[in-house]
Amino acid sequence: MVYTHGVQREFIESKTFRVGSSQLLPYIMSAIIRRIINTAKAPAAIGPYSQAVVVDRTMYVSGQLGMDPASGQLVAGGVQAQTKQALINMGEILKEAGCGYENVVKTTVLLADMNDFNSVNDIYKQFFQKSFPARAAYQVAALPRGGLVEIEAVAVLGPITDAS
Repeated sequence: MVYTHGVQREFIESKTFRVGSSQLLPYIMSAIIRRIINTAKAPAAIGPYSQAVVVDRTMYVSGQLGMDPASGQLVAGGVQAQTKQALINMGEILKEAGCGYENVVKTTVLLADMNDFNSVNDIYKQFFQKSFPARAAYQVAALPRGGLVEIEAVAVLGPITDAS
């Protein structure tokens, strides 16, 4: 048994300790796997970043613009069309990692114009229909390629059980 911060902790193997703040802490580390997610079914990154990265069971999806994956151009039709395409792109990235919209626990929506908030919500709720993820929305000065909306996400891979 080792006591750290007043809590009794059991551990299997502890031959190495770090001393800090006059406390002995077990120094046990295991490798965490990082996996890069990339699919041709979503637009290629337009900068030095990945479409998504998975660390352990957590997936971080880079901001998706309303770009057509084939042409690399923003879709026509305004903010609703771009929102729909951004979420379709996100879905393809999620699918590549073996999950779906139901695995998303947090999104961030960046808007070129906050007056588009309700229009974005109308499309957003078609993709996230229950157990809505946590979300933040911000108006920004500009988005890449002159986009009107960008959406990033955090998802948890594997089964998720909703508690009531």
